[in-house]
Amino acid sequence: MKQKRQRREVTRRQAYVRRLSVVQACIAIAIVVLALGVSQREGAVSALLGVAVALLPHAFFVQRSGALTARMRPSQSAARLFRAEMGKFGLTVVLFIAVFVVVPPSNPAFFFSAYVAVVLTHWLTPWLMPKRRSTD
Repeated sequence: MKQKRQRREVTRRQAYVRRLSVVQACIAIAIVVLALGVSQREGAVSALLGVAVALLPHAFFVQRSGALTARMRPSQSAARLFRAEMGKFGLTVVLFIAVFVVVPPSNPAFFFSAYVAVVLTHWLTPWLMPKRRSTD
């Protein structure tokens, strides 16, 4: 019974990650197309860089946190989440530095707009989470 509940919870989390990924991809595509229309290739590249700086640390966090695997003891889970969040923060800092040193965005407005739009999709979480069908 406990394993069945855990599998259901993992399936629910996986559905959430899939839905969030689709929404983030749609927002990213919309911003890149808008940047392409307004500012040609340079704007689109800046927007793509912003999307990458937002999505790569998020993907790292999901993978390292174990959010898509079976549950662990609370102490293990908390430690894993903490390490994943610290890694996500560090990766974000490194990516920002790398982007601005190696490939400075030609249009910072599109870079930061794309970054903020993708990061803020987490506000959609209540609407993206699958509803529980039972009271267990």
